Amino acid sequence: MENRNILITGANSFIGSYFKNNSPQFQVSEVDLLSNKPEEIDFKETDVVFHVAAIVHQDKAIPESIYFEVNSDLAIAVAQKAKQDGVKQFVFMSTVKVYGENSTEEKPWSEDSDCFPSDAYGKSKLDAEKRVLDLADETFIVTIIRTPVVYGAGVKGNIQRIARLVKKAKVLPLKGIDNKRAMVYIGNLVALIQEAINQQKGGILLAGDGQLLSTSEFVNLLIKAGSEKRFFIRFPKIFQLVIKLIKPGFYNRLFGSMVIDNSKTFTMLNYSPPYKPEQGFNEIMESINQNIL
Repeated sequence: MENRNILITGANSFIGSYFKNNSPQFQVSEVDLLSNKPEEIDFKETDVVFHVAAIVHQDKAIPESIYFEVNSDLAIAVAQKAKQDGVKQFVFMSTVKVYGENSTEEKPWSEDSDCFPSDAYGKSKLDAEKRVLDLADETFIVTIIRTPVVYGAGVKGNIQRIARLVKKAKVLPLKGIDNKRAMVYIGNLVALIQEAINQQKGGILLAGDGQLLSTSEFVNLLIKAGSEKRFFIRFPKIFQLVIKLIKPGFYNRLFGSMVIDNSKTFTMLNYSPPYKPEQGFNEIMESINQNIL
């Protein structure tokens, strides 16, 4: 198989770094877009551009215009220069946030679902998707990778906070949360991206582990991965109401459902996730132990 040269635009990212360190079949390098303007980058020796640079959802307020400048305008500038220089494939990291906030088992999101993003992150990513796809033709393959929450060693954000809580707290009142949420272990995500590159597949692909976890199941897997005794008790109803009032976004991530059906992607690539979720949760707790102990 052809040994492709892949350039990751966006240096030292969680996903990009894992891809670089676990793709020996490719020649992989990175470029920092903070210090390199897209129009000044030479893509002529590059077969595939893997664009990961982005501003993700932030707890602090950031103007919507900044999301669009980084997540859409910058992506388009990179894609245009890549196409001009003869790059064959452009892989764009997107998100299920382009669909909205919640989905159910009765109405899961799929590759063909209508998109109604509710925040600046989702809106800017959807705008970028549309603009990048407009550049696709017989010489320039555009691959959109929509992901749910990505987890694994080194993950940040809410998953890291919950993992640290599992490490430190003796009592975890997170039992009995009966929701369903799609997630993807970074090893499964990268395996899917590698297949999309090897097969030169374009269009919209939807990543996922192929199974759904409730918040309680997710926390229980972290407890098992930590191999320590924890009192896992039901979440008090009164606390649910308080969180819903004070932190509605956090409440939604804990108690809301986010269900996907990515069978079309798996069939198109003849792909099935090579790793079980336990692999990712074990890696998370190992990384937490290394940081704390």
